[in-house]
Amino acid sequence: MPLELTIRDESTDGRVTGETVVEFLTESITVEELIKSRVYQEVQDYNQRRSGVFTGLVRPAEAEPEERGFKLQKSRLIDWNEQYEIARAAFEKGQVLILVDDRQVDRLDERIELRPAIGDRAATSVSFLRLTPLVGG
Repeated sequence: MPLELTIRDESTDGRVTGETVVEFLTESITVEELIKSRVYQEVQDYNQRRSGVFTGLVRPAEAEPEERGFKLQKSRLIDWNEQYEIARAAFEKGQVLILVDDRQVDRLDERIELRPAIGDRAATSVSFLRLTPLVGG
């Protein structure tokens, strides 16, 4: 039975700015698998409706930032593989931080143990933080 993982996007002040749910077939994944699955799901969600604002981790080519995400100039399909490569590079450059149970993960090959919520025990918590570069630096 697949495990559902709720992934939250947070601002550096702790506000939740977005959420997505991704399913995994195993209880142990790598950070790379987490990023890939998240990006694949959000691109598939957008491509199915192909309108409105894209609320993904990274901005698609030719899209403009908007309050809730990124607005594409023309309705088109987004390439999930291209988005994944951009997201992976952002993680490797430290532009995107990932917290698992409030602990920062920093390697693509690092393993994450997924656990469902049972009774008082919380499910695995995953948060993505996009860092904004300072002006001039």
